[in-house]
Amino acid sequence: MSALYRSGIVLLGILSVIDVTAPLYTDGQHPPMIIAVIGSVLGAVSIVLAVLAWRGRTAAAVGLCGVRVLSALTALPAFWVTGVPGPVMAVAGTFVVLTIVGVVLTLAGLRQPAREPVSVDSTQAMQKTGAR
Repeated sequence: MSALYRSGIVLLGILSVIDVTAPLYTDGQHPPMIIAVIGSVLGAVSIVLAVLAWRGRTAAAVGLCGVRVLSALTALPAFWVTGVPGPVMAVAGTFVVLTIVGVVLTLAGLRQPAREPVSVDSTQAMQKTGAR
């Protein structure tokens, strides 16, 4: 597990825990209670996927990224619905940006570096065989 991968999983896990608590801090208007409940369900699913991804399951990491993107999409209406307070828009924007960062870190950490071809220095090969 690379440091990028671990960092992404931790960031997405933290966002998931915050999502689970969303119904506790909504006023029913911003975000609407139904959006807070949907976010809470997505957060609970994300926590399970984060644990599995931490244990090395690649499919869980990809699923986690997908669920977190869905969660971020639920915050986007805050930017075009009228009457949303500025601080709520700032929080929604922060969550969207942090989700993008977490997804990029996680997926970049999944990427396996290209293996370099093994090249044997002809001098070393000759020395091992005793040839001159």
